[in-house]
Amino acid sequence: VQLVESGGGLVQAGGSLRLSCVDSRRTFSRSAMGWFRQAPGKEREFVAFIGWSGDATDYSDSVKGRFTISRDNSKNTMYLQMNSLEPEDTAVYYCAAAIFQRGGSYGGNYWGQGTQVTVSS
Repeated sequence: VQLVESGGGLVQAGGSLRLSCVDSRRTFSRSAMGWFRQAPGKEREFVAFIGWSGDATDYSDSVKGRFTISRDNSKNTMYLQMNSLEPEDTAVYYCAAAIFQRGGSYGGNYWGQGTQVTVSS
């Protein structure tokens, strides 16, 4: 197992959670990373991207201004701080490594097992 997410759980609308992703690969510090999510009955969607140094970030419109992606290369760990959570944010959140862009969409070469985030109204 190379990518392990944690930090999911049940939270009320308006609350916050911080997800973590520990990457055991040696190439973490040189990898672009990202978060994706999949809600029941829906396709997996892009949430956030961060470049290898942490200087470049990108977010989906649905989370911009509420979520913050970050990384600590000394700990091989990526984070997703989620504030002002909404019931629509309920999904399984996946960590992805070696992010690429193809046809205007983000994808990843390595994936974690996912962590459930449930936001109650």
